[in-house]
Amino acid sequence: MGSTLPLLVEHVVRTTGNVGESVGSLYAVNTFGSALACFAAAVVLMGTLGERGVVDLACCFNVLVGASAMAIGSRSVSAGAAKTLEEPNHSDQTVPFWIGVVLAGVTGFIALAYEIIWYRIYSFTTGGKAAAFALLLAFYLIGIAIGSLAVQSACREKLRRDLNKTLWVAATVVLLGSIAAFLLGPAVAHAVVHIPIVFTFLFVLIAAGLLGSAFPLLAHATIGSGGGAGKRISYLYLSNIVGSALGSFLIGFVILDYWSTRATSTLLLILGLAAFLTLALLSQPKGRQLMIASACVACIVLASASRLIYSGVYERLLEKRDYAGQRFADLVENRNGEIAVQQDGAVYGGGVYDGRFNTDLINDSNGLFRAFAVAGMHQAPSNVLIIGLSSGSWAQVVANNPEVKDITIVEINPGYLPLIEKHKEVESLLRNRKVHIVIDDGRRWLVSHPDRKFDFIMMNTTYHWRANISNLLSREFLGLIRTHLKPGGIEYYNTTWSEEAMATGMSVFPYSLRVANFLAVSDSPFHLNKERWRDALTSYSIDGRPVFDLSIPLHRKRLEEVLKVADESADPKAGSESRANMMRRLANTPIITDDNMGGEWN
Repeated sequence: MGSTLPLLVEHVVRTTGNVGESVGSLYAVNTFGSALACFAAAVVLMGTLGERGVVDLACCFNVLVGASAMAIGSRSVSAGAAKTLEEPNHSDQTVPFWIGVVLAGVTGFIALAYEIIWYRIYSFTTGGKAAAFALLLAFYLIGIAIGSLAVQSACREKLRRDLNKTLWVAATVVLLGSIAAFLLGPAVAHAVVHIPIVFTFLFVLIAAGLLGSAFPLLAHATIGSGGGAGKRISYLYLSNIVGSALGSFLIGFVILDYWSTRATSTLLLILGLAAFLTLALLSQPKGRQLMIASACVACIVLASASRLIYSGVYERLLEKRDYAGQRFADLVENRNGEIAVQQDGAVYGGGVYDGRFNTDLINDSNGLFRAFAVAGMHQAPSNVLIIGLSSGSWAQVVANNPEVKDITIVEINPGYLPLIEKHKEVESLLRNRKVHIVIDDGRRWLVSHPDRKFDFIMMNTTYHWRANISNLLSREFLGLIRTHLKPGGIEYYNTTWSEEAMATGMSVFPYSLRVANFLAVSDSPFHLNKERWRDALTSYSIDGRPVFDLSIPLHRKRLEEVLKVADESADPKAGSESRANMMRRLANTPIITDDNMGGEWN
């Protein structure tokens, strides 16, 4: 795919004799097409065709394009219509080619590094919706296309042979694009307090348009209008793509693991200023010294005020129209995302509720009764696997079950560990000798440990509509889980009330039970034994503190309330529900597969 642009530039330059105009027009058409694909994927294709269907459709388009190019090419050759320009036009004034190559890489680095940051912003404020990245990328590409069209027009009419002016325009768009990109996160955060999120994509359009217009301008300033334009544009394009890949990798996987969004954005702003200064000095800026100095002062002021500018960004992104000056008690940022803790102990992972620091079943603010239900479902769950740690509250409950001898916890985000250390309700979990915490993706860990078997596997799975969650809800994943259960073992996971998730679990396992929004499944018969659960709860203690003191009337009342969960309820949103009733209720419900991805794109 990367070879098509240089080949087409070589062809079009023979007609126009203008590199900037040719690159601008082709780059615009290419990115408009890419943006349309992103919109189509987000709105229709992924939800309708599934993963494989979309790939098949893309392959068909590639075949159609390739066949069309071959047909057109064969006609052109037979007609002898091609105009040949064998050598570069050395009369064109250009900057040294190696400088253009380096600058193409730097501008690519800046543009894609900012896109990574913008995705974190939009993923957080949407709660990690699957369509967030596709829509962000669509508006990003539209911005690049608009910028490229503007460059095409400018190169044809105003910059045709004026090297210094071309370099100054390139310097200006890099500077303005860097400033707009730096301010985008705070701008979105302030905007979502007042307007729907979709309108904030206008900011992406502006920043991407400015940053994206730099590449065709650099091509115009670096490459002459003669032959060999395709070959030389391929080197610029290669450098730009390498810079883009490095920007995504270094920012996304390295720098953001140590630096905050604010600090990383500030670094990119300074890098953008350096690119501006390089281009400005190359343009021989006589009479523009004051403008250059003003640009430097503006960037330095923005960098110095970054703490103030970015203050409250994530609070606004989370609360949106409910924002009223709230501040988080804690905020952890790393390459895996963001974890926010509110003043009341509520935890938000990636912009979505992810539990609470609480192990008190009397004041059960986080549905802990579902974790305590493990003691009523399995008589001796000695070997337990927990996928997902979050606040550690549920793991703390299971770890204090005297029947549990060994717990493996797989958590993808290490940022939860320092938070757990700060909260006395759960901090002992990190010192518990029977608890082993592994930082990894749950599904990947299961695949790489095929011999590990467990009596009980628990997952307090996040919402079924979030991106990638079908990796933990699909028929294929549950089949993988099945191979890791001992005889009589139980898988117990949060369906977040998704009927598709419930139907999928029942399609894989012959025995099942719903406990509130959790589904327990197994290859062996089991039930939530009310009397066994009562005995366990009355003797349960966490860090030596009894869960219930039956000398207190409120505790006796609460115990009976909890035990009522074991009674089958006709209400599909309450109590527990038998497999037979769920089978009748969900008879025609589709199941989740790796291909259709469940409700992620609906």
